[in-house]
Amino acid sequence: MSPEKILKVENLVVTFPAGAGKKVHAVSDVSFELAKGETLGLVGESGCGKSTTGRAIMQLIRPAQGSVNFEGSDLTRVKGKELRRIRQGMQIIFQDPISSLNPRRRLKDIIAEPLDIWSKLESEERYDRVREMCDQVGLDFESVKDRRPHEFSGGQCQRISIARALMLSPKLLICDEPVSALDVSVQAQILNLLRVLKSKYDLSMIFIAHDLAVVKNISTSVAVMYLGRICETADSDTFYTNPAHPYTKALLESVPEPDPSLIGSEGKMRLSGELPSVIDPPSGCKFRTRCPYSQDICAIQEPELVEISAGHKVACHFPISR
Repeated sequence: MSPEKILKVENLVVTFPAGAGKKVHAVSDVSFELAKGETLGLVGESGCGKSTTGRAIMQLIRPAQGSVNFEGSDLTRVKGKELRRIRQGMQIIFQDPISSLNPRRRLKDIIAEPLDIWSKLESEERYDRVREMCDQVGLDFESVKDRRPHEFSGGQCQRISIARALMLSPKLLICDEPVSALDVSVQAQILNLLRVLKSKYDLSMIFIAHDLAVVKNISTSVAVMYLGRICETADSDTFYTNPAHPYTKALLESVPEPDPSLIGSEGKMRLSGELPSVIDPPSGCKFRTRCPYSQDICAIQEPELVEISAGHKVACHFPISR
């Protein structure tokens, strides 16, 4: 029996006006499913559309086309109070933990804000909930409750953001590069915290990142984006051991290995050229201008995302032999 699907994204398209009648193709025909309890790692270079996809799922950016089905409701077809009601079940953690918090409010009010909007708890019960959530994310409520965001470190601000996101007991948590702005030691703490909270609160997660080492530690499956499109999806083990798309292979081989005996880059794939324009993307396969395996058909026909083995899909005319 296949696991229950909590989220289904189909043919998602997001564009932005670029003047002179042109458009930025930020997200192009993206489709994927997320099972209950799964963590999907969404990876790719900066500017590939990862964060835009996450925000479009939340309807913070309205997609031009496609559907976002969350627990049976298509979010692209609702708006106003109905959208806000459904969106209680899905929350987002932003990349910059400090700028995502209101600098004029105290910690106790920042974390309690979701309760103020959506519940009618008495003052004492309200602060009991805030105190409990602070304990869950490793903050001493009594000593920090009256501080404002500028009085915290980046890691502490991210803990506050996580606590606020969990106040309404969401089922889906979208993490938009939640550790990229933090020191390496703090990154490990936040990742461990997310793993613990995911298990405790039975969360499903979309973890957006460009650091493949970070994604490996937290994701059960991975989707790779390039120039607004998904080019490969697989479970985490398959992704790291048997990549089928040349771009995926190049990403994996670009990860530094902390081994002084490994000198040079012989035999590793290296990409050449610049990332193509999102206003005027290449015809056919978007990756062909940087791909060492590109042939004539790649310029004519855009490859579709097809399954090459159980749970492993790739969009490439010439996938890497396994």
